[in-house]
Amino acid sequence: MMTDTPTVPPLAETENWVRMSHVSRRAALGGGAAALGYALAAQPVLANRISTPAEGLDAGMIRFPASGGFQMNAYRARPAGKKNAPVVLVVQEIFGLHEWMQDITRRFAQAGYYAIAPDLYQRQGDPTKAADMQTLFKSIVSQVPDAQVMADLDAAAVFAGTDGGDAAKLGVTGFCWGGRITWLYASHNPKLKAGVAWYGRLAGQPSELQPAHPIDLAARLNAPVLGLYGDLDKGIPVADVEKMNAALKAANDPGHIRLFEGADHGFLADYRPSFNEAAAKEAWAEALKWFGRHL
Repeated sequence: MMTDTPTVPPLAETENWVRMSHVSRRAALGGGAAALGYALAAQPVLANRISTPAEGLDAGMIRFPASGGFQMNAYRARPAGKKNAPVVLVVQEIFGLHEWMQDITRRFAQAGYYAIAPDLYQRQGDPTKAADMQTLFKSIVSQVPDAQVMADLDAAAVFAGTDGGDAAKLGVTGFCWGGRITWLYASHNPKLKAGVAWYGRLAGQPSELQPAHPIDLAARLNAPVLGLYGDLDKGIPVADVEKMNAALKAANDPGHIRLFEGADHGFLADYRPSFNEAAAKEAWAEALKWFGRHL
């Protein structure tokens, strides 16, 4: 259990942790999203989004060696001057490693973790430049094999352990597309200590690139996973959540999924209209508590 990690209040409860624009949340940046580092397909980007400062952090884009000698891009944030911080692998939402994912990575670093977010679509293309969801999914997302992602996350964990992080205290968290990957990685890596999956798909038809889904792996997880989901999520029915919770219980797994009433898919994403501030604050606190207990 982590003992030296500073306690950080969830989301915008302290001005020193996050700073928000004073522009009305009804105002959107629309076409200016790309210039601010947000994926084109993620528009509209709300002006009143959260911005987490990098003060006190060593944060920025880096490269690390992945399988086959591939040099993978990643956004890394770690507490400046702190050695052996627990490691959190941050798995991108469907829009890729854009500004919001980098902000999330800084949030974990501000909470005392070595956080690293690999660019897991890098071999397939740049998702931030896809003009719409159809193009993004067809040309990039659907082409990414699960096996490739597992290997790249393994490489990120190894790198973190050589870069000041404590890879023996390894966690993973992911959002949307990355939420599904979080469950898969908990089944894949026997060294993982904990995971937090944010509204990731639980069930689906197997394919060559995606041979299994979380519901298929519930009895084979190596680490407890906390799922944070919204009961209004049209893409992830409450029935799927109930089946997953039942499967975890049957396997005597300590993980579980918590449903947030009135929350939709992407409820943590403060740059999107789906943002639900009340659910986001509570869920973020739950995520930090979960990692604090298990890492």
